[in-house]
Amino acid sequence: MELNGLRNFLCDAVIRLEDGGIFAVHRVVLSAHSAYFRTLFTTQLRIQENTDVYLPGVTSETMNLILDYTYTKNVNITHENVFQLLMSADYLIVPGLLKLCCDFLRGVMATENCIGILRLVSAHFCSSFEAEARRFVMRNFVEVSQQSDEFLELPPEELQALIGSDELNVGTEEILWEGVLRWINHDKENRKCHVAELLKRVRLGLMDRKYFVERLMVHPYVTGNCESQPFITKVNNYLHDSGSITQKDGEVPITDFVRPRIPHDILFAIGGYRGDNPTNVIETYDARADRWFEVEAVDPAGPRAFHGTAVIGFNIYVIGGYNGQDYLSSCRCFNAVEKTWCEVSPMNKPRCYLSVAVLEGVVYAMGGYDGIRRQRTAERYDYQKNQWSFIAPMNVRRSDASAATLNGKIYIVGGFNGEDIMKSAEVYDPKTNKWTIIPAMNFRRSGLSCIGYHGHVYAIGGLDGRTRRSSGEKYNPTTGTWTLIPHMRNPRSKFGIEVLEDKIFAIGGFTCATTKHEVEYYDDNSNGWFGVSNMNACRKALSACIVMGLPNASEYIHKNMDRLSKNRQKVSAHGI
Repeated sequence: MELNGLRNFLCDAVIRLEDGGIFAVHRVVLSAHSAYFRTLFTTQLRIQENTDVYLPGVTSETMNLILDYTYTKNVNITHENVFQLLMSADYLIVPGLLKLCCDFLRGVMATENCIGILRLVSAHFCSSFEAEARRFVMRNFVEVSQQSDEFLELPPEELQALIGSDELNVGTEEILWEGVLRWINHDKENRKCHVAELLKRVRLGLMDRKYFVERLMVHPYVTGNCESQPFITKVNNYLHDSGSITQKDGEVPITDFVRPRIPHDILFAIGGYRGDNPTNVIETYDARADRWFEVEAVDPAGPRAFHGTAVIGFNIYVIGGYNGQDYLSSCRCFNAVEKTWCEVSPMNKPRCYLSVAVLEGVVYAMGGYDGIRRQRTAERYDYQKNQWSFIAPMNVRRSDASAATLNGKIYIVGGFNGEDIMKSAEVYDPKTNKWTIIPAMNFRRSGLSCIGYHGHVYAIGGLDGRTRRSSGEKYNPTTGTWTLIPHMRNPRSKFGIEVLEDKIFAIGGFTCATTKHEVEYYDDNSNGWFGVSNMNACRKALSACIVMGLPNASEYIHKNMDRLSKNRQKVSAHGI
């Protein structure tokens, strides 16, 4: 007979609850799952020879669920009972049940309830999940502060701790201040008094000066708070003078109100040509500090260029390419958390100048050059099986093309077929395993870069057969049309591309006779290109990728955090 079948037979203890509930139990069964009962039954009650246990603070409904777990290892956890069940599991030291509660909360955690979940697990023995819940709140803080009712009920000291964290994921401090205002407005008569302490935790020195002067300084909560005025004056002086105060290295001292926060998404620029030779150098970009950082954990297998990269979880796959001697089918995997490299299954064919995309957790490698001819074959990689398999070939041969994913499909555009630089494009549907020709671009492009962004496929830069292009265009899959976008600040081909913080970044590349280290980004909202800090090394034929939500992101950012560039202004391509 199963253990649950003996649940009401041969019992040797009784649990009495505050609400009048009475449960006959087996001491050995409860002791096997609960350190609380094990201690109780083997010490206090054994000495007293008492089989009755009075248990305050636990309801009959919750106790019944706990017994379901101890007798069957199964329990029906719901939104309605999980909080009480977790608190009781922690109180009675039932680690298996505590884990099930945390697993349930992990599955339902969203911006609307993450504050409540974090506060619950912080008060109980859930250290591992507490760290995960805290990362979720930090990563999604903008949405939480704008949408969550739980956010409005945060005690002042907990809000101060959140917004003062370096790990808070806010693109701008202006957005953070708007969230703080929402919290104050929820109970302004009782919360206006906290303005000074809250302001000290907003990185006011990173704000746009116009916003600071015209919106924040004159806000009634600020002007009406005498305690905050010395600090506001200090920040205002900094914002006014930071453009003129210089030092030998062109930087100014940094204080807490100007210290950049740690980014949650890290841009990696991997390999490529540095001078006349391939390299295995890796640089990461800290978007909050506008700095590039050289990573020490380079691939021990050696350099490669004209390769592709793909990210699944915290793993970066470096695929194909050329190492200076051989056209490669090999693939390497870098774990960004452990900072370790390993070899994974090679592609079925060598591919240099290939196009790579990730769709629904599957890596696709398309076209390229095997040292003899340009390819129209394509294959996919299942990382769980560590296996490559062919998919339907493209309609035309393509090397030096570029691919992007959008709305569950893969788009590949441009490239070189061995004779001509192309402006044609096609789309792959994994559901049908078919490639379909779509309208061609306005210009021929080889060595271009392509990315999905705001519902369009963007094709940027490249070589048209005569010159490197600074132009770009975007494809609307609904209308089947290509539309020109503003030119980049620099013409370039064979460069990296990624979307970071809702902007398209163009990284390095080649123009005329020069390998570039310049980086710029396109902002759809302002419809313009803006310059950011250069890479440390000039590189072409590199590949860029983003690792999102990296728990050890602080290990990949600019280490010299006690200083900040004096010039944090965005310079528009059309502004000079």
